[in-house]
Amino acid sequence: MAYDDKVKSASVPPGGSVDRGIGETTALVAGLAAQAAGAITLGVSQLPALIADPGLPNQVPVAILDGDKAKFLDLKAEFEKWRESPARRTGTAQATTLASFIALVDRHKDAHSVLFARTRWPEPHLLAVFDYHQKAGSPRFGQHRAKYSFPVTPEFEEWIKLNGKPFGQAEFAAFVEDRIADLSVATDQEREQFETLFKTRFAVPTDLVDLARGLEVNVGSKVKNAVRLQTGEVSLTFETEHRDAAGGELHIPGLFMLRLPAFVDGGLVSIVARLRYRLKDGAVLWFYELYQWEEVLRRRVATDFATAATQTGLDAFEGAPEASS
Repeated sequence: MAYDDKVKSASVPPGGSVDRGIGETTALVAGLAAQAAGAITLGVSQLPALIADPGLPNQVPVAILDGDKAKFLDLKAEFEKWRESPARRTGTAQATTLASFIALVDRHKDAHSVLFARTRWPEPHLLAVFDYHQKAGSPRFGQHRAKYSFPVTPEFEEWIKLNGKPFGQAEFAAFVEDRIADLSVATDQEREQFETLFKTRFAVPTDLVDLARGLEVNVGSKVKNAVRLQTGEVSLTFETEHRDAAGGELHIPGLFMLRLPAFVDGGLVSIVARLRYRLKDGAVLWFYELYQWEEVLRRRVATDFATAATQTGLDAFEGAPEASS
């Protein structure tokens, strides 16, 4: 069927039928006409030059249903019911590793795609917007995206969850032995920086194992004396009933070093932990404090963001894109 730039019409009587051989589109029109109990007029509507918009087509198809009241029918909505493929790519893919995120970006990127990042805790993430606005040209929808949310490893999640929480002696001894694989020896540079800052010394992993075993021996014993040594360590003397209140000493280091992957399949992070204690009614409550761990994670995310930008070759920005429409 041909149309001029005004209106060419074809009328279908109420209850009339249409030969299916001329196509499903004509059959659809006939059905709409029958439902309207009147004739249907097809044509195009021309966009007035006064409101010309580069984002809109010059013409759109319309239908006027003649019945008790004439009304316009949105043909696009009717044709969308018969769509066989998407009009454009939309949605946000979720990558669970940095390598997968980079591979996904390389698969879908074009010359105008960009990367965004939130590097700070909580909820750090990288976001690729494949159909981002052109630098000079038409705006785009920004609805096709990929996201990497830096899933935290179970090991590091445990350290975060218990940060600053008090332990009894038996609990702390068990925790140290369970997490011994996450501990590391501080480097010379780390010792120089943090032992000077906190005026105490780093424990090596074996020190913490010895501490944990000493705590297990003294579970249920009261602290007889606590003395801070020149090294910054604390010496605890425990009373025991078996030795008539004559107990052994435990030297408590003030710092230990964590070195473990914070994110799944990610690189190692190094975090200083301060070992603290409180005396309560002769018993010891233990806890640790992770020093500036959120800043350590921010630097790790920023490093991974730079890696993604370099490997994909895309423009990269810390922040968030405009909301997609």
